[in-house]
Amino acid sequence: MVKLDQQNRKTYTNQIIQTLVDQNMSDFRELFFELHPTDQIEILNSVTKKQRSAIYKYVKPEEFAEIFQGLEVTKQKLYISELQQNYAIDVINNMPYDDVADFLAELPETTKDLYLSKMNKEDSEEVIQLLKYDDQTAGAIMTTEYISVSSTDTVGNVMERIRLEAPEAETIYYLYVIDEQLKLVGVLSLRDLIVSSLDQKIEDVMLTRVRSVETHTDQEEVARMMKKYDFLAVPVTAQGKLVGIVTVDDIMDVVDEETEEDFGEISAARGSLDANISAFSAAKKRSPWIIMLMFLGLVTAGVIGEFEETLEAVIILAAFIPLIMDSAGNTGTQALAVVVRGLALGTVDRSSVGKLLKREFGTGLMLGVICAITLLIVVPFLYPEGGIMLAAIVGVSLFITLSLATMVGAIVPLIINKLKIDPAVASGPFITTINDIMGLIIFFSIATALLDYLPQ
Repeated sequence: MVKLDQQNRKTYTNQIIQTLVDQNMSDFRELFFELHPTDQIEILNSVTKKQRSAIYKYVKPEEFAEIFQGLEVTKQKLYISELQQNYAIDVINNMPYDDVADFLAELPETTKDLYLSKMNKEDSEEVIQLLKYDDQTAGAIMTTEYISVSSTDTVGNVMERIRLEAPEAETIYYLYVIDEQLKLVGVLSLRDLIVSSLDQKIEDVMLTRVRSVETHTDQEEVARMMKKYDFLAVPVTAQGKLVGIVTVDDIMDVVDEETEEDFGEISAARGSLDANISAFSAAKKRSPWIIMLMFLGLVTAGVIGEFEETLEAVIILAAFIPLIMDSAGNTGTQALAVVVRGLALGTVDRSSVGKLLKREFGTGLMLGVICAITLLIVVPFLYPEGGIMLAAIVGVSLFITLSLATMVGAIVPLIINKLKIDPAVASGPFITTINDIMGLIIFFSIATALLDYLPQ
């Protein structure tokens, strides 16, 4: 297999494209199938529609299936529309069931039914079963292509079965042991199998304490389990019966998906992070958050209006409004990121919440002290007309604001998580705006109380 670096990638790609131009099928296949499937995908994405048509002729459906399953959904939809129907059906029939289910789930109902009706009956039944599971659960991302064995089998018999069944299985690194009722009773690794005597019974070499998940288990929880135990695959059960496995490659996709979702929530841009969607679609998805934040902004303006007399008396206070608002928002967002990450990774639970809040409050206090001392030194030099009293007002205001802002950033996602809502919806802009309002109230309240001590 060819290993491409940045220097020779372009040259190798040009060589492959030239074979398409020359309609040289043998040279194309020789060059193309020396590449890893990921590099084959890059080639496919870089050529023209006419050149892709040639690739479809030179690549067999079972070969293209391995490439197709690694494509993004948008590309899958595009390329499947370019294929002849019989070729497309053959491609789908050669894909793992979970990948077929993931692809068909993104299609309109009529198109999905068409492909299912054209598939092999046994394959379509497996895919239909996978499509029944709720989205973002273990059942939705699992594959039913695994190897299960009986505890009464011998190692020798199982080794022979692996030779026959391995090409159809998603992974053979783990073998799952079931009883007569198809209930999961044990697991053994391929390594354990290889080092055991051929006449040994599986029940003598298997592990009986098996970590598994139910079909309704959230995919994030499955990801956390696989990360915690360094699993390459985890079995999925329904009322104790083995129904599938979730493999590490599927979990990597889940991690990417959840990360993008959380990033979208925190930035109030959920659903609009894809660079391929139109400006109208992006605006439609972002507008509810922006409108809500706009109304919260009116509250901020209202707070400033309530202290109009204070501002008129000491106009220099207006210079510190951005400082108070930005510092409060930034500190709250930092605390938010810490808590959301902890909840996503499962490191924040009931036993650790108190410790986390105490740490974040302590962090806010220390940040407040540092900023307050800095302002006490800097403000008198930058604004000598305000004197030390102005520096004290700004410094104390910022100290209190930062201390409370970290708590707001930490507590809000915890409350939302308690309500069984994704904590990432406590987005950065939302926390920022809330802390802006709180910071301004603190700042102007202190300034108003000490107005007589400020130079008018």
